[in-house]
Amino acid sequence: MPPTSSPASPDAPGGPVAAPRPGGTAPFAGRTVSRIGYGAAQLGRRRGDRDAALALVRQAIDHGVDHIDTAQFYGDGYANEILRDAIGPEDDVMIVSKVGATANPGGRVPLRLAQQPKELRACVEDNLTALGVDRIPVVNLRRLDAGPGLRPEGDQVVDLDDQLAEMTAMRDEGKIGGIGLSGVGIDGLRRAIPAGLACVQNAYSLVCRDDEELLRLCAAEGIAWVPFFPLGGNVFPGMPKPTDEPAVRTVADSLGVTPSQVGLAWLLHHAPNVLLIPGTGDPAHLEANLAVGDITLDAAAMAALDAVESRSSDVPLG
Repeated sequence: MPPTSSPASPDAPGGPVAAPRPGGTAPFAGRTVSRIGYGAAQLGRRRGDRDAALALVRQAIDHGVDHIDTAQFYGDGYANEILRDAIGPEDDVMIVSKVGATANPGGRVPLRLAQQPKELRACVEDNLTALGVDRIPVVNLRRLDAGPGLRPEGDQVVDLDDQLAEMTAMRDEGKIGGIGLSGVGIDGLRRAIPAGLACVQNAYSLVCRDDEELLRLCAAEGIAWVPFFPLGGNVFPGMPKPTDEPAVRTVADSLGVTPSQVGLAWLLHHAPNVLLIPGTGDPAHLEANLAVGDITLDAAAMAALDAVESRSSDVPLG
């Protein structure tokens, strides 16, 4: 895993020659990263084949991916375990984790909320230990104000300012680098901007564009926009999927690519601050995701896709 201080970027003069970064590059938390990263949530599908899980992460890195999204609750720690063993300091990979929930193995809902400041700190410590580092470059606070899934109740209803105070304290202590927000609404985003934000992770796709105002604000403020469920999510049967749209299928057929690739390509074309973190446990699917960076959508294709009706992503879990 990368140490506290990262080695020189491949972009630096005299630095190592790196693979072309998929999707081109964009700024993120003071660095320049590939616009297509990798989401580690599905590494758990390789739990029975550790070598395959390690190889999948190495495959992404060897293809130029230099930022990976994870969380200690992904696979109840399995994803972080794989990342710790698959990535070395020489890879100069930015690890982005998240807090606000813990794993709930065997439960109807696989997550248990952990929104209190002391719980956020404990989650950061768990990530540090599992990843084998003393600093995580970016940590997202998983709020539950917007988008699909759980909503906090009882002592899990915590004021955002109290959470940001704890996140800022951990940043000042050097335990985390940038602070991100996930599942945040427009009011929360405006309140949080003065604290300094690296990114926002919200559910967002071609067919779920509820958060267009947030996206524009992030672009204006230099905050990366990292959509999750960019193609819908099987966890949420009611969430619309871009691949079901006739316009998406028509564009895919015309370009000789898959509807999934068109859905991801639209995101890259839609706004320059979009970073993708598609997840997969399959090597061929990973290759297809990374190839999205080579897809060009012309004005006619973008017009047809932009005309697709947007529906809400705010659906319950289960």
